Amino acid sequence: QVQLVESGGGLVQAGGSLRLSCAASGRTFSSLSLAWFRQAPGQEREFVAHISWSGGGTTYYADSVKGRFTISRDNAKKMLYLQMNSLKPDDTAVYYCATDVRGPRVEPSSWGSWGQGTQVTVSS
Repeated sequence: QVQLVESGGGLVQAGGSLRLSCAASGRTFSSLSLAWFRQAPGQEREFVAHISWSGGGTTYYADSVKGRFTISRDNAKKMLYLQMNSLKPDDTAVYYCATDVRGPRVEPSSWGSWGQGTQVTVSS
């Protein structure tokens, strides 16, 4: 069982930046595929970014964040990160990290372990 704890959320003006962190404990971190999702009020949880455990950490992004967000990992520290630049009000949501994928990576139902989430609010 993997435990995930997100941090780094907050209030930022449009155009600003935030860096989210996700600390993992439990299983061998380096063998885990990891992802970030987000959920805005009244909306379904949606995929943001994914990083694989193999191939040097291949990354994949939702079109809505491509070019603005960067997912990365530090296996030695068991940390997952999401650098968010050029933030927009539409990026306002609770952001979750996830692992234990067993299906299509963009589907929330494919992921078995979740953190508690961290709130990101972007003001206009």
